[in-house]
Amino acid sequence: MASYRFLEQRPRSPYRQLFIKGTGIRAEVIYRACTALDEFRVADDDNPRTPDRVAQDYGLPLPAVLEAIEYCRSGPAEIAADYAREERLMEASGMNNPDYKNDPKRFYRILSPQQWAELSRDESVSG
Repeated sequence: MASYRFLEQRPRSPYRQLFIKGTGIRAEVIYRACTALDEFRVADDDNPRTPDRVAQDYGLPLPAVLEAIEYCRSGPAEIAADYAREERLMEASGMNNPDYKNDPKRFYRILSPQQWAELSRDESVSG
C-alpha cells in the first residue's frame, strides 16, 4: 500500500478503506463530497463542491482532502470490498427491498451474530 501523510487505516472499523488521520471520516466520504456522487448536496445545485470548500466544511487541511481524492481515484480494492460487504448485509437484512423505505418494519430481518460475521467476511482484502 502507498504511504500517505493524511490517511490511515482504522483497525477496529469494519471499513477497510482509509480514513483521514485523527478523524472518523472515510476518504470516500471526502471524495464523494467533491463529485457528483455527493448525496448531501442541495437538490438545485448541480455543481459538486470544490476541494477547498470540502476542506472548509469538514475542518480539514486542503492537502488531506486532495490526498483522499487521489486515493479514491486510484480505485483501491478496499473500497470495492466495503461496498460489496454493505450490499450483502443490506440484501440479507431486507433493506434492498424496493418497499423497505415505506414500511421498514415489514421487511427488515435481524441477522444473527453468525450471519453478520459470515456476510461481513471478505477474504479478498486483508486487514
